[in-house]
Amino acid sequence: MRLLFFLSLVLPSASGQAIGVAMLMHESNSFNSSPTERADFTITPGGSKNWREFFAAQKNEVTGALDVFGPEKSVRVVEGLYASATPKGAVSKEAYEGLTKELIASLRAGGKLDGIFLALHGAMVAETFPQADDETMRRVREAFPGIPIIVTHDFHANVSPRSLSYCTALISYQQTPHLDTRERGQRAARILLRTLRGEIRPVQSIVKPPMVFNILYHNTFAGVLHPITQDSIALEKANPKILSASVLAGYQYADVPYMGPSVVVVADGDRDLAEREAKRLSARLWAVRDELKVNAPDPATAVRNAMRAAKFPVALMDTGDNIGGGSAGDSTFLLDELLKQRAEGWVFVVYDPAAVDAALKAGIGGAFDMAVGGKVDKLHGRPVRVRGRVRSFDDGAYIETAVRHGGNTFYDMGLTAVIEAEGSTRTMKNYLVLTKERSSPNSIHQIVHLGIYPERQKILVAKGTIAPRAAYEPVSAEIVLVDSPGATAVNPARFTFERVPKDLFGLRP
Repeated sequence: MRLLFFLSLVLPSASGQAIGVAMLMHESNSFNSSPTERADFTITPGGSKNWREFFAAQKNEVTGALDVFGPEKSVRVVEGLYASATPKGAVSKEAYEGLTKELIASLRAGGKLDGIFLALHGAMVAETFPQADDETMRRVREAFPGIPIIVTHDFHANVSPRSLSYCTALISYQQTPHLDTRERGQRAARILLRTLRGEIRPVQSIVKPPMVFNILYHNTFAGVLHPITQDSIALEKANPKILSASVLAGYQYADVPYMGPSVVVVADGDRDLAEREAKRLSARLWAVRDELKVNAPDPATAVRNAMRAAKFPVALMDTGDNIGGGSAGDSTFLLDELLKQRAEGWVFVVYDPAAVDAALKAGIGGAFDMAVGGKVDKLHGRPVRVRGRVRSFDDGAYIETAVRHGGNTFYDMGLTAVIEAEGSTRTMKNYLVLTKERSSPNSIHQIVHLGIYPERQKILVAKGTIAPRAAYEPVSAEIVLVDSPGATAVNPARFTFERVPKDLFGLRP
């Protein structure tokens, strides 16, 4: 097994701190042919009047950092760029160059900085930089030499060992669904403050087991990852010399040199300890490799089994069209089966702006008869004809007040139409939800705010894999991961990789 170790830059202490805080997030799918442009990003410029208000309403890692920095009278927060986009294809050269320049400029605008808190995803792919977050960290380090830089990453980051040389400490989420984003931000911020005050001297080590940790098994609350995640959490609590222990599963839809899982351990001045614990946790990942089988049902089987279930609703996770993983959002494989098998009581959300326009033309109560979905590319099925009547419209904006995947509060599907589809009865409806924007189903309010109540339905389809669990587990009798085709298909053998090492365990059956 390959073992890679890097020691971060050790920096001197300081006091009376000016700390820059910035966020640039994107999970890029190499198999989605649609590039991510600047217009796809939600951007809040550094120093804008709603910057703090925006993060105060969130539950993410920057919110957690502000929890820590806010009460510190000696800390002046320099508000840097916030930019985030729904996962899609690689970030275009123009978008990447523009956003990284703005990020650095926003931090420089605050004057001399003593430290930086930088929230990156870790799985961004740019057209010119496959490991784009690595390049972002390099540029930030070059712009701000000699000061502590603490970086946070998503659990699905594909970490380059080289990146550890650009930061003082790298910390990832420990949970999927990502319910701990705020807490991880708090931990990262405390490490930064303690480093500035000379209380600790972070050193870090990374180990990358040569494997694909299949996304089917990324649930850290059950299954093979649960005990490993609990081990990393317990390690931080038990040993004060361990500043953070991050076990990252990686992101299998990025065709990049360092695709795959990583363990990053940050210790206080003890490199041997960091290396030893990183090796140990990595060995635990490697030990379960034979358990990571792709054994999910195909769409036809999944729908048939759901119809025969003893308890409802059954939530079918459309893994091949995982919007949170960068897919099209308009896959029709499961919709086709729902109609073919005459299922009843189903809910299906699909991205199709043209179909929304057709529903608008028909008006509430009007007849709907149109082929929907399957229009973005050839990976996600053919358009499927749906007949029914237009039930309602909505602007598509809703909020989630509980802690859900990623800690987000605000969601927007764009203009949305609800179709009461063929086969509906007075007491059991089939709902087709048409949206103008792709939106990951991380909140059950995606359908509840439309007047669709999950407890009254039999089959719920969510375009995701693990992320929707926090939303759907409380309302579902059963959750089924479906092996559907698409840009986020769970079997890596469906894809052709060019940059990923060919000998990774799990890359081929």
